[in-house]
Amino acid sequence: MSDPLKDQPPQAVSFREAFWYWLRLGFISFGGPAGQIAIMHTDLVEKKRWISERRFLHALNYCMVLPGPEAQQLAIYIGWLMHRTAGGIVAGGLFVLPSLFILIGLSWIYMAFGNLPAVAGVLYGIKPAVTAIVVFAAYRIGSRALKNSLLWSMAAAAFIAIFAFSIPFPAIVLAAAIIGYIGGRVVPDNFRAGDGHGKADKHFGAAILDDHTPTPPHALFTWSRFALVLAVGLGLWTAAIATLTSLYGWQGALTQMGWFFTKAALLTFGGAYAVLPYVYQGGVEHYHWLTATQMIDGLALGETTPGPLIMVVTFVGFVGGWSKALFGPDSLLLAGTVAATVVTFFTFLPSFVFILLGGPLVETTHGNLKFTAPLTGITAAVVGVVINLAVFFAYHVLWPDGFGGVFEWPSALIGVGSAIAFFRYKAGVIPVILACGALGMVFTLLMR
Repeated sequence: MSDPLKDQPPQAVSFREAFWYWLRLGFISFGGPAGQIAIMHTDLVEKKRWISERRFLHALNYCMVLPGPEAQQLAIYIGWLMHRTAGGIVAGGLFVLPSLFILIGLSWIYMAFGNLPAVAGVLYGIKPAVTAIVVFAAYRIGSRALKNSLLWSMAAAAFIAIFAFSIPFPAIVLAAAIIGYIGGRVVPDNFRAGDGHGKADKHFGAAILDDHTPTPPHALFTWSRFALVLAVGLGLWTAAIATLTSLYGWQGALTQMGWFFTKAALLTFGGAYAVLPYVYQGGVEHYHWLTATQMIDGLALGETTPGPLIMVVTFVGFVGGWSKALFGPDSLLLAGTVAATVVTFFTFLPSFVFILLGGPLVETTHGNLKFTAPLTGITAAVVGVVINLAVFFAYHVLWPDGFGGVFEWPSALIGVGSAIAFFRYKAGVIPVILACGALGMVFTLLMR
């Protein structure tokens, strides 16, 4: 028997009501992209019925093939579809802003009070947990992406390239894309991607944006709108980078942060874990904005806050601005806050442009999008890159003073326990992080 209440779509949602939902989502979006997408599906498809299952997955499949945080891009897409460009900007902005403010606060505590025993102890316990998280991420990506021996070989080659030869991440991505393109033509079965998130087969009642609801007029594709969005997006980026250049010069730290994180934003295929080695290569080894240990600590803080995991770049920017004392030794907090904001702006601007540019094209058809063969190759290479990241973290956590130093057996035990919790018991990230932080603090205080 059908439910008469669900045979009719809900009343149209006001911009104000949508605003408060996106703000709430920004504060509760824990659990990485899978958790964030699950929250939106439960709220917007099942409960509120703002959008149908099929239309939700259609939008998600598009976001999955883009560089950048797919959960935030999905929020932008739905917000734009419901309330035009302003709706997309609000949805995407509120997805990030709470995390930005929280991370600026945590970064200040870290830089100002990180040497206090209690704070240092919490970080001591969290670091091996983060290593286990990265290992588990490599396992999850690999189990989905590596479907045959050729893709396994590409993952191994990517690991060797970045681990043994320090080949830059963009070069690995480009090589993987080329191999995928050629392989898709020569041995297409080895690069035949799955159906993304598949076809929708559930129905939760009539939705405001239902399967057969006509595309809203503002979402129809026109070349004039495409040109306008592209011009505004490029104009915003150009104005921002030009302003930084005029104030601080091209070699200034803030200008280089804007340029570097623009490139990072365009390389985030496979999620934040995939681009972190690139951020490490630039932020730690090239620009020296932060140390390797601080990079690990930043990822630990990023795991404990809502929003996309790529928000760890906010921490990188804050520490870089603070450590470089951009505005003098008496304005460290201001320097960190400005740098964190600059980095966040340049990291997430492309996501808005991609959705507002491509959304009308996606709305012209409601069939499933397919991953291309080059993207399949990139995803395989990402597995090897993420494994390298896990090795890097494990080395710095277990041998903080190098192989000639003391082996941190408490960290090893915490790391093994975290891995068991993830692999065997499917524990959530936040409970494991909190438990390990408490263990680290107790151990550090007892050893003093």
